[in-house]
Amino acid sequence: MTMKLWTPPGNFRAFKILIAAEYNSVEIDVPDFSSLDTKSPEFLAKSPMGRVPVLDTPQGSIFESNAIARYVARMRRDTEMCGASFFESSQVDSWIDFSSHEIELPAVVWVYPVIGYMPYKAEAVTKAKADLAEGLQKLESYLMDKTYLVGDKITLADITLVSTLVYPIKLVMDEKYRSQFPCVMRWFMTCVNQPQFVAVIGKVEPAKEELHAEGESKSKDTKKESKKVAKKETAKKDKPKKEAAIVASEEPADAPPAKKQVHPLAQLDKEKPSPFINDAWKKLYSNTKDYNQCMEEFWKMFDAEGWSLWICRYKYNEENKKAFMVSNLVGGFVQRSGEIRKWAFGVMQISGEEGKELLISGAWLFRGDTVQHLCDANDDANWYDWVKIETPVSDADKELIKEFWCSETTLEGRPIVDCKVFK
Repeated sequence: MTMKLWTPPGNFRAFKILIAAEYNSVEIDVPDFSSLDTKSPEFLAKSPMGRVPVLDTPQGSIFESNAIARYVARMRRDTEMCGASFFESSQVDSWIDFSSHEIELPAVVWVYPVIGYMPYKAEAVTKAKADLAEGLQKLESYLMDKTYLVGDKITLADITLVSTLVYPIKLVMDEKYRSQFPCVMRWFMTCVNQPQFVAVIGKVEPAKEELHAEGESKSKDTKKESKKVAKKETAKKDKPKKEAAIVASEEPADAPPAKKQVHPLAQLDKEKPSPFINDAWKKLYSNTKDYNQCMEEFWKMFDAEGWSLWICRYKYNEENKKAFMVSNLVGGFVQRSGEIRKWAFGVMQISGEEGKELLISGAWLFRGDTVQHLCDANDDANWYDWVKIETPVSDADKELIKEFWCSETTLEGRPIVDCKVFK
């Protein structure tokens, strides 16, 4: 049974669910749905309060958007959408709660009058702007030395907060307002430009100027305020099922993302199936308590005809000065490689000593016999020199791969400063 998400088009609370599904390669059908349908007995049986979104699963229905997003995010442990540890999972939950209480509430009060969902009230909107700025300032301080909210990769925490901020940033947060939060905007734009976000929300262009609700310029004693903002009618044909609908007050958006073409590696899987199952290897690697045994199993599983092994070394190691900055650099590289997650596994190591020498290098496993698919998915791959491991793999090369993938202390005689795993 394919899971179905019941939600009106453009519902920002559905964004986080669909983006998490993109990261976890989970298929979710989004049927046509109107908010008028929420009062039917059939829908109330799924969601007692008649709220959307609702997810139909083989086991039954789940209501409330955060619960649904967590359900989808937890469907795959290897992607670590809910954090890489028990502690990180609690951190993710903390930021989800922060989003609900400190960001979503004032954002809705500010945006909803603009798109005609609620009447404009000057005092409420003024307070909402101030409350949102206060919440964003807390986020700004936190992101001063961080790329993502939890750990070194995008998690459900980032997905949830970004989804909440999409409409405020597109519609009402003008350049002056956003200028207070440069770290927030750097983090936001990093996230929304990931292919998993683009597949759901399309291209995000921050507002050049604040859009105003009709009635905002009228005097406070005006008895009747317009509930809708004037809108420009644009053709909306053949929209992808997951694309965000254009809200009433927006300017005509860019053309919707083209329907996804079959990835060359997916085509390779069809034409030349491999007995090596990457997900099985990732699960084994993630859960192992004995790396020696883990690597023995890998070499039994490895399909040298369908997969290849590569060593990469950063071309500009002389520029590496501060360990935390190098760690962020590598973390960003790993995160931006998500397009080929199904067909790759890699471990990136930072070795050496801060103040003397910090070297970035890694060992990767790719479907096929080329690194070009990673270069196509992530331009940063061109900053590395790539050397293919010859087959049959020699004992020396097996030890080198084992050291890259399993060592927690030293690499090629240098102390390990940090490690990022792509899986």
